[in-house]
Amino acid sequence: MNFAGLDLSRPRIMGIINVTPDSFADAGETFDHSQAIDRGLQHINDGADIIDVGGESTRPGATSVSVEEECRRILPVVEALVGRNVPVSVDTRHAEVMIAGLKAGARVINDVSALSHDHRSLKVAAMYGADVILMHMRGSPDTMAGHTTYWDVVSEVRDYLQGRLKICWEAGIWPERLCVDPGIGFAKTPSQNFELLDRLRDLAVLQQPILVGVSRKFGLDKPPKERLDYSVSLALRAIKNGARLIRVHDVAATRRAIDTWLSHGNEVK
Repeated sequence: MNFAGLDLSRPRIMGIINVTPDSFADAGETFDHSQAIDRGLQHINDGADIIDVGGESTRPGATSVSVEEECRRILPVVEALVGRNVPVSVDTRHAEVMIAGLKAGARVINDVSALSHDHRSLKVAAMYGADVILMHMRGSPDTMAGHTTYWDVVSEVRDYLQGRLKICWEAGIWPERLCVDPGIGFAKTPSQNFELLDRLRDLAVLQQPILVGVSRKFGLDKPPKERLDYSVSLALRAIKNGARLIRVHDVAATRRAIDTWLSHGNEVK
């Protein structure tokens, strides 16, 4: 299995760069372009396989920013990393930002709305031949906390992603260019998040690579930077249950944990 030029026969790491002043996990510490670029290069040195650059916070309660501001935030970072031959993903819901990021050299669109927020996104992804990560979310970042009622969270997430995949195929985005993300922490309660992680293999019927983002989302009794143990253990839990890509802030620790797990004879199935 491959995605975005990555061989997924072993787990791959997506390093996070938030070029925002208000992300829950890093409180704006890479809002400065030079800091964001340095962090991206450090992530690669620490073992990341691809860097995800975002300019609009999608934390619970977050408000949107203009397309112009989002582009101002991310494009210098994307261009600098691509110039160093770093594989880059753009984390955005907006078609114009997708176009700008892809023109700057990004190869992946990572959309929390699964290409549903902007009606032009499907056409953009198809036209530019982009690889796409489709995530499950209900509502929007500022309303999703009120959309956590499910009769079976895993079945409903699976059915939603299946529907989005079908829409992508019909738009000319081929299956080999698609990856799915169950959206841990997005319109889900803590118990629903854990159920998704434990039943991740139920998404195998979609026959697409699975990306999971659990980094710094658990252990809310601690500040974000002190949640490493939770983040690493849940990343391994996701991998054991079928995730092929893990989206993280703490690349070095996650890489060590994965390599140790693999060295004990474990395999991704």
